[in-house]
Amino acid sequence: MIVSLTEATRQQAGGKAAVLGALARAGFPVPPGFVVPTEVYRAVTSGLDLAAVDGPDEVRRLIESRPLPAELARELTEAMTRLGGNAVAVRSSASTEDTVGASAAGQHDSYLGVTGSAAVIERLPATWASLWSTRAVAYRSTAAVAPEMAVIVQRHIDAEVAGVLFTDAPGIQIEASWGLGESVVGGLVTPDSFSVSADGAVGRRTGDKDTRIDRSGNGTITTAVAPESRNRLCLDDQQLARLATLGRQVAEHLGAPQDIEFAIENDQIWLLQARPITAPLPHPADPPPTFTDLRGTAGSPGLVSGPARVVHGTQDFSRVGPGDILVCRFTDPAWTPLFGVVAGVVTETGGRLSHAAIVAREHRIPAVLGVPAAMTTLYDGQPLTLDGTTGTIRR
Repeated sequence: MIVSLTEATRQQAGGKAAVLGALARAGFPVPPGFVVPTEVYRAVTSGLDLAAVDGPDEVRRLIESRPLPAELARELTEAMTRLGGNAVAVRSSASTEDTVGASAAGQHDSYLGVTGSAAVIERLPATWASLWSTRAVAYRSTAAVAPEMAVIVQRHIDAEVAGVLFTDAPGIQIEASWGLGESVVGGLVTPDSFSVSADGAVGRRTGDKDTRIDRSGNGTITTAVAPESRNRLCLDDQQLARLATLGRQVAEHLGAPQDIEFAIENDQIWLLQARPITAPLPHPADPPPTFTDLRGTAGSPGLVSGPARVVHGTQDFSRVGPGDILVCRFTDPAWTPLFGVVAGVVTETGGRLSHAAIVAREHRIPAVLGVPAAMTTLYDGQPLTLDGTTGTIRR
């Protein structure tokens, strides 16, 4: 019933687990773990029409009302013992994510710093239910195949630095910040940005890493970054060279450019995820901007004009209409349905390897990220021209 991560296949364990299993078998540094396969999800949800249930909370309650297979708790406890009793990450691995055409970046729930088999079992229904969240359903609106969910359980990595690496040519693109990688993939900070060319030349841009996320108790905690570290680069040249080499090796092994999440703990690089790059980054050789009213990071290419719609939270979603340019501090996965409505996206924090940027590129809408004070500099209804190729905004 429990599958070792090294034995995971896409059919039984979803895309994310299958790729991690392939990398682990090839000797890449993947945290050890196991998978609760899709057959368990299928057994628990058999006979339920989850697509017709009103909202993810109700889906979760419905799933929690169903008994788990009798052997699951015993096998899961034994598997946790083999991991050494350490804190673990409980991560989604859906049948419809991490494909060539759709990343499903950030659409399903995962849990970090989980301690004990009982806590892991409690997270299973929530992870399964996230397959039917509003954002996940909206994201896969054109999918023809009914989704299923496996759950990965891996040793939690207490990262000093973590981030995302793209192997898309030219060179290797890396974004990183202090602590766990949720700060980078969620666009919660403006990360340090690096490029490593084929000849080893390194480009650097310091971000504004004002907060960090770390493991605490049976979960995580967000704290302020010390002032002296906020604008200090979080990766040195040796680490960048090792990351670039590892990224190229992964891309060669998997046979295509890869979007890779990594973490560094005690100077050991760990691979947490690898998936195909579904949409290319704005090309660094694009011509310089013709206007410089506001500047940020070029997150998704294209040029569009429209009114700014300043959004502070989900309570403002009803004000967003077709053709608006979404302006926000950052976008969390619950905001995904807006990407099918708006004409462009501007955020105060985040980088071009964040989930928001990836989803914007998949929707083919321009995005400019990490624009300082965007929420106070721009006002609701203000006419904007957004150039996601050069990272500039004209008011």
